[in-house]
Amino acid sequence: MTRTEALSEDPRPSDLRTTDSLVIVLTGDGKGKSSSAFGMVLRALARGWKVAVVQFIKSSEWQAGEQKMCEQLGVTWHALGGGFTWDSKNIEHDRALAADAWKTASGIIESGEFELVVLDEVTYLMSWKWVEATDIVSTIAHRPRHVSIICTGRDAPEPLVELADTVTSMTNVKHAYDRGIAAKRGLDY
Repeated sequence: MTRTEALSEDPRPSDLRTTDSLVIVLTGDGKGKSSSAFGMVLRALARGWKVAVVQFIKSSEWQAGEQKMCEQLGVTWHALGGGFTWDSKNIEHDRALAADAWKTASGIIESGEFELVVLDEVTYLMSWKWVEATDIVSTIAHRPRHVSIICTGRDAPEPLVELADTVTSMTNVKHAYDRGIAAKRGLDY
């Protein structure tokens, strides 16, 4: 069957079951990891879930559109990063911000107050060794049963991938940046 042909049989497994929560990892070098997570935030809000977002790299000074709208919808939002590392004037300060942000995130997860917690750009903390990957993976693995977690960022480490229920790798096929086009307000942030 080609991709353009309609399915004639139900492709779903016959033994589907429900679960209390999921761990979702959105990784890869393509655009759309955080955007996909924020789409799921909207779904969760539509179901009446309490949602928290912790951003580890993005700064609260950026005034991102998704933050503005999510806060209006009642999402608890923590943009705790220092910004892009290549703009950093003090990488050790950025590392300390990330470690403090992880303390905030782990407290949010362990509290059980939220049904969905988005850990935006958390993979960088692990791949850059700013926070021990085992600490992050362990906290996610031992979360309260009803707490779903979405992790975003490039280069998701193998222990996180193994733990996750769903892993999607975004692949960069073509990007406006490659042609010298800057990020577009309203689409990119």
